[in-house]
Amino acid sequence: MPNTSNNSHEKISAPAIRAYLGGSFDPVHNGHLEVALHVYQDLLPIAKQQNRPLHVSLLPNARSPFKTQSTDPKHRLAMLKLAVQDTPIQINELELWQAPPVYTIDTVRALRQQYPYDCLIFIMGMDSARSLDKWKDGLGLTDYVNLWIFNREDSDHINGGVSDRATSFENPISTSQYLATLQSQLPLPLQSHVTDSPIELFTPIARCLVDSLETDGSDLKSAMKGRIYIDTRPITAVSSTQIREQLHILATETNKMPVPDRQVASIAAINDIMSNTHPNSLAKWLNPAVYHYIIAHQLYSAAQFR
Repeated sequence: MPNTSNNSHEKISAPAIRAYLGGSFDPVHNGHLEVALHVYQDLLPIAKQQNRPLHVSLLPNARSPFKTQSTDPKHRLAMLKLAVQDTPIQINELELWQAPPVYTIDTVRALRQQYPYDCLIFIMGMDSARSLDKWKDGLGLTDYVNLWIFNREDSDHINGGVSDRATSFENPISTSQYLATLQSQLPLPLQSHVTDSPIELFTPIARCLVDSLETDGSDLKSAMKGRIYIDTRPITAVSSTQIREQLHILATETNKMPVPDRQVASIAAINDIMSNTHPNSLAKWLNPAVYHYIIAHQLYSAAQFR
């Protein structure tokens, strides 16, 4: 089954479960796949039990309204296709080819209109969820979708592994306290939406929506709010920004070498990633095929941004 979903022609026999992880994916790294696969693995038993199709997709944006530049969408899409090979994760191109800025609220409205009966879940980090009241209509996301929030804290160094806050808890009391702390960090209007079980994300917010569509079709907002699940498991803390910085440093060092030595250095770096060896700190974060693509197309070098 191809990883890129052709949503406009997709036919399903039962209401599906659809989860989306948005971002620039500039570049896509193993932390992105880790989050998407966590959600997929948690939802798969539920989907099988309820006999419902399951789609977990990466949703690359055209360009974040908070960023002034990003890599050409065709390169980011090519790297995504390489990264999701041999995984159940799909790619949704809904935002990618739109003229920026593209806002998340417009995307979830479009998804809800396209899939009025399906369970829709939008995946994000707690760093983003804390600031939803500053997004364009960010507090209105739960009018259209449920939210699945991970508490990924950016580490100071790319070798940091797992962030200090991504702690595993040994008893229900500490887990409950940790969840309460995270819940309190959400904008106040969203705190009452939090549930402690992902199964509650299947509350049929689509029913109210469909009722409104059957009357005059003018209101896509559901009277029943979506739920918010905060996933407290530890996840890897690494950002695309950190990886771009490391790639920039590596490109700068390589460009200082005599021309005959540059190819040798590039091959050595790829071998580090394929064998997951030190000292190349990118080895644990980038798919070898993605890194090979980056080198082949000279992405994230100083010359790219001149």
